[in-house]
Amino acid sequence: MKISAAALLFDNDGTLVSSMDSVNRCWTRWAEEYGITPEEFARVELHGRPAAEIIGDLLPAARTPEALARIERLEVEDVAGGVVALPGTLALLSQLPPERWAVVTSATARLAEARLAEVGIRPKALIAADDITRGKPDPEPFLLAARRLGVDPADCVVFEDAPAGLTAGRAAGMTTVALTTTHRAGELSADVIVEDLSAVSVQATADGLEIITAD
Repeated sequence: MKISAAALLFDNDGTLVSSMDSVNRCWTRWAEEYGITPEEFARVELHGRPAAEIIGDLLPAARTPEALARIERLEVEDVAGGVVALPGTLALLSQLPPERWAVVTSATARLAEARLAEVGIRPKALIAADDITRGKPDPEPFLLAARRLGVDPADCVVFEDAPAGLTAGRAAGMTTVALTTTHRAGELSADVIVEDLSAVSVQATADGLEIITAD
């Protein structure tokens, strides 16, 4: 399938990189430190959500700032050796003009930059939890990314692995490409579904970008 676009917007964890081993280690330790039982913790969805929202499901609001600082510290310290680039990531990004793509993540900028740097990715544009008031599935993060890149949202393609991110992309009026890296295809609603970014290639043209996905 071929898709024309002005810019590409990528989720980070589960799309560009995998940090699930690190996430599980750090959040398990965090939960133990804060006296949260495994049963309580198991009821909370972690993937694709800002840490502040996760903490808000588990602790009183007054404890959120301290707890948020603690989990960020644990995750940043666990980056070395705990993050790997997913298949196709580095090859695809090498095909893109720096001003034509952005990373849109639910993590803080500090954590996102640390994880990306671990695999050698340094995006020119990064939208993180620090930049927004409403996270995915709200379209705000993707709309902000389009503004930062100076393109019409309708001319953007979103690459996501999580239902909340795909919902946000659709709500922003963007074309969506789902990756089955963390969810089964039946759990994902998108314009195109692929296994990972190794199934995607991009050609820069005079008019923008032409994305080709494997059938």
